[in-house]
Amino acid sequence: MSIKVEHISKTYGVQKAVDDISFEVKPGEVVGFLGPNGAGKSTTLKMITGYLQKDAGNIFVCDIPVEGEAISTKKQIGYLAESNPLYHDMYVREYLQFIGELHKVGEVKKRVDEVVLMTGLSAEIHKEIGQLSKGYKQRVGLAAAMIHDPAVLILDEPTTGLDPNQIIEIIEVIRSLGKKKTILFSSHILQEVESLCDRVIVINKGKIVADDRIEKLRDAGATSTLRVQLKEKATKNIFENIPGLISIEQIDEHNWVFHTADAEKLSKELIGFTLQHSLNIVSLQTQTRSLEDIFKELTGETN
Repeated sequence: MSIKVEHISKTYGVQKAVDDISFEVKPGEVVGFLGPNGAGKSTTLKMITGYLQKDAGNIFVCDIPVEGEAISTKKQIGYLAESNPLYHDMYVREYLQFIGELHKVGEVKKRVDEVVLMTGLSAEIHKEIGQLSKGYKQRVGLAAAMIHDPAVLILDEPTTGLDPNQIIEIIEVIRSLGKKKTILFSSHILQEVESLCDRVIVINKGKIVADDRIEKLRDAGATSTLRVQLKEKATKNIFENIPGLISIEQIDEHNWVFHTADAEKLSKELIGFTLQHSLNIVSLQTQTRSLEDIFKELTGETN
């Protein structure tokens, strides 16, 4: 396993930030690590990287134990921290070359050119880091995390501060890297996670509340929604005995929301029902749960 976490815990004073969690990330996986603020995401990522000491449990990176083998595991990890600490008085190229030399990267100048191109920093390469926008500083942090070509990338909010176009560019970089590397990243932008990941781990109040493929989470106990607009006016009671219907919401006399466990079956039933009752469907749309819906259900977030 590229990352293996076994029953780790971390307590700050009386608060248990991480409470006996376990998970694995296989080579080549891109896994989203999700949770509300204060759930334990950053603390977990910092323990995996060795920046924080765990109170209990075991962590392995590329089959190397983090505890006692900190140097060896750090060689395998590229880490972009949420705070993204940088030397603001250094130039971009100077900083990346410095980080590369710390990692003893061979042909460091060539490698700097490669990561600069990958992260879209070419136009900023001769500027001081302190002069850069927040978005470009984030790119510098990502380039530094990649400089030593690690097997594992751990990215804590990698698109913080980026504008929509920059987000798309960085997501494409991460997607490209995910073909060759193991990536574990946290994000509050759930659309990013849906576009990049098949699998997510959700943590809430220090405990893992879900660890599965997004499609399975969507299907688990899920109901689908059919939004139907009718040409004619209708009343709620005429729909109540349609097979497969769980509940109905009336928006107005023409617009309805039907909840069901089997959207395809209910769609067929509705089409047949409306034909029998001389009703005309103007539109029929099927909606399944989004990752945002799943996240709210798992964490109790209502906003």
